[in-house]
Amino acid sequence: MYICKLGAPDGKILTREYEAAEPSDLRRELEEQGYHIFEVRRRSVRGFLGRGFGRGRIKRRDLLLFNQEMLVLIRAGLPILQVIDTVLEQYESGPLSSALKQVREDVKGGAALSTALEKHRQVFPQLYTASIRAGERTGDLPVTIQRYISYLKRMESVRKKIISALLYPSILVVVSILAISLLLFYVIPILSNVFADSGSQLPLLTRMMISFAALVRSWFLAGIVAAIPLIVAFRFWASGVRGRYQTDRFKIKIPYLGAIMTDYSLTNFFRTLANLLGGGIPIVESLHMATGTLNNAYMERRLGEAGKYIEEGGRISAAFKKTRIMPPLAVRMLLVGESTGALEEMLAGISEYLEETLEERLHLLTAAFEPIIMIVMGLVIGVIIIAMYLPIFKIAGAVG
Repeated sequence: MYICKLGAPDGKILTREYEAAEPSDLRRELEEQGYHIFEVRRRSVRGFLGRGFGRGRIKRRDLLLFNQEMLVLIRAGLPILQVIDTVLEQYESGPLSSALKQVREDVKGGAALSTALEKHRQVFPQLYTASIRAGERTGDLPVTIQRYISYLKRMESVRKKIISALLYPSILVVVSILAISLLLFYVIPILSNVFADSGSQLPLLTRMMISFAALVRSWFLAGIVAAIPLIVAFRFWASGVRGRYQTDRFKIKIPYLGAIMTDYSLTNFFRTLANLLGGGIPIVESLHMATGTLNNAYMERRLGEAGKYIEEGGRISAAFKKTRIMPPLAVRMLLVGESTGALEEMLAGISEYLEETLEERLHLLTAAFEPIIMIVMGLVIGVIIIAMYLPIFKIAGAVG
């Protein structure tokens, strides 16, 4: 997120927030829109605490409902101003209501809907405003909105599948941590006091476990205090251009998990690219906007280089092959799509293929992860229980 101080063509001085992969790309885009740029700086709070809490941006579900309502009203033949007024009645407050009120005033003043929406990038994604602009150019705004609705539904479906696949393993991890913490912080101290009162010599395993539990309890708060500045420092470094690039590169290099993250990013990318090309947006512009959906600086840079190659007249399949992040099958499918003139259909097909691959990887991950967690948790808890019960068995044997 960048905060920009701009000079508008009408002489007004504006301060606005924009999202962009690189400040140079943002500067170039703003200059093309006729703004004079006084300053472009990264939003420090957001960069310091992490890449985004979604403040100001509407949820994908709200954007979906908004477009569904707008589509029905436009198809009913209502003028765009009346459409916005009707939609505004459904949203009494919030970022969408505030943005729509300003959009209405701009449209009433003669601005195109896409131009009015583009002023509120913190609310409406760039992809959405570009789709609306394409619909205005072709005169098929309802078709464009319907296409975008289908796109949102598909993207939401993929996101829900990932959340569903990772939910149960996440619950197992949390329960395991809570169970082990209960033993270390509550059960072991009570039993160690009992053993101390008995005065008997404790087995080595029991002494090691009591010492380990005491060490964890003694350094727990200090560890948290020490970890906070380290985490903050890392997040600050990772929010920078170089840090984000290195972090995102490391993510996709992680065995198996990296393949899952790559498939998810490319699924979003190819579906977005297909949607933009279907809306009549030129390939280079579509590629630039679709690259922003990757949410990975390393992959964005790779595909940025592919975009330059395409601008110079290179083939899309050859450009994507040079990135070395595309599956070989995707490159071959792109080559077929270019040769047959069915590039949009082939891009959608690649997205579906990657989505199926993603589901298979997630299924294998959860199928392997669940028993691993259960085994590890069982071993850890088993060792703790055995260590703490050995003295009890020894005392009971001595009494007998």
